[in-house]
Amino acid sequence: MNRDRPRPRWPDEQLVEALVPTPLPVASPEPAPLPTLPASAARTGDGVLFDVGRPDAAGRVTARALLRALGWTPGLTLHVDVVTGAILITPAADGAHIVGTREELPLPAAARHLCGIATGEPVLLAALPRQNRIVVHPSNTIAGVLADLHARILTEPS
Repeated sequence: MNRDRPRPRWPDEQLVEALVPTPLPVASPEPAPLPTLPASAARTGDGVLFDVGRPDAAGRVTARALLRALGWTPGLTLHVDVVTGAILITPAADGAHIVGTREELPLPAAARHLCGIATGEPVLLAALPRQNRIVVHPSNTIAGVLADLHARILTEPS
């Protein structure tokens, strides 16, 4: 009996070789064509890259994609400052902070406190490659900006 053929359902049944047809080869179906994507919209961010992170208990926030886009590697010394309610991070030879081995940025306690950033609270990270810096915005700032924008959109005549 051929191995490709089904086994009898009952022990007393036997297949008669001459009566069982050989299965015909089945051609695999042609793959469906992939849809074409629409053209990407014009970018207005002037090369700004964004990510969202959550600082851990030690104040570190992982930012692998942004660090790699800027070419910042673990061990790079950084200067961290607070400017207008946001944390500004720039490379500096005499910086007091460093990029962590797991590609995380340090957010010192004093800077977090001044900006109102709590442990585990989401922050918006904006990398500015042309200026070689990262700006960390607290979620309350982003929420305020969006609330103002939505209020204007809803009150403007169409």
